Amino acid sequence: MRAITVIPGQPDSLRLVDDLPEPGTDEGAVLVEAIAVGVCGTDHEVIEGGHGEPSPGSAALVLGHESLGRVIEDPTGALAPGDLVAGIVRHPDPVPCSNCAAGEWDMCRNGRYTEHGIKGLPGFARDRWRVPPKFAVRLDPSLAELGVLLEPTSILAKAWEHIERIGVRAAWEPQTVLVTGAGPIGLLAALLACQRGFEVHVLNRTESGAKPGLVRALGARFHTGSVAELPGEFDIVLECTGAPPVILDAMCKAAPNGIVCLTGVSTGGRTIDFDAGALNRSLVLENNVVFGTVNANRRHWELAAEALAAADKGWLRRMITRRVPVSAYAEAYQRQPDDIKVVIDFQA
Repeated sequence: MRAITVIPGQPDSLRLVDDLPEPGTDEGAVLVEAIAVGVCGTDHEVIEGGHGEPSPGSAALVLGHESLGRVIEDPTGALAPGDLVAGIVRHPDPVPCSNCAAGEWDMCRNGRYTEHGIKGLPGFARDRWRVPPKFAVRLDPSLAELGVLLEPTSILAKAWEHIERIGVRAAWEPQTVLVTGAGPIGLLAALLACQRGFEVHVLNRTESGAKPGLVRALGARFHTGSVAELPGEFDIVLECTGAPPVILDAMCKAAPNGIVCLTGVSTGGRTIDFDAGALNRSLVLENNVVFGTVNANRRHWELAAEALAAADKGWLRRMITRRVPVSAYAEAYQRQPDDIKVVIDFQA
């Protein structure tokens, strides 16, 4: 069986192997034939040696956490052969902590969770994979190959759920949303904001490639330049770049009672001179909230599946800028200037 593997902590160890054993039932009852896997920044971090943990007893880690496949068999009857599914990335820790025990493994308190293709579980970049039924999410058949976008969309579904929960702390009628960054996460954040009827603004560093057109096709406004140059303030800010200067400026763009959600992960190691006192004064006196979010639990995956099913399929298709066959797997992990979402096709 083919699989894309890497040895965590060892740069330049990316390989396509063709002799990986078939997944055992210990991985789960649901057997799935891979259709595609998406590529994201986390994959690059694992490949570069800065992140990742192999499965117990193995030196190599199968990559791939953005999955799409078709069910081959499910003896439990929860899914039917031919169902289009994606595998949930994170599994709860074995202890479990209070959140994992409640099905909120995205909020794990002790860090003992595992993640397909990232931490302690083989990924989905292999011809066939298995998961327990509760970790397989059925997709609307109309999505077809676009279902590979479910994992990143689940992150935004969680972000929006938490924004809405925080918002009920007071009488709040938000109207404007700022999204910083027009990569896959930023575009999907804008999609879900537009589905909610907000006036949406998306800020990106440059105006090249397909990003401006994708933003405008949603009915949102596309901006370049700095956050500080944007006119006015915003009721909701979703920061999707992880760039420290953008993060700080984004916090300062929240309107009174505003909510800032941080979805981008910074690399660290860089210091910035800024007026922490002024930022603190603004957050306190204007009752603003800043919070971070990562990963998602099953509820968010199901909300994401609904959002994708309701989205314009032509728009989603434009987000996928490159499809690479498994045989040319290395090309998928080589960044190109106009990339938005790159997908490795296991059916090509």
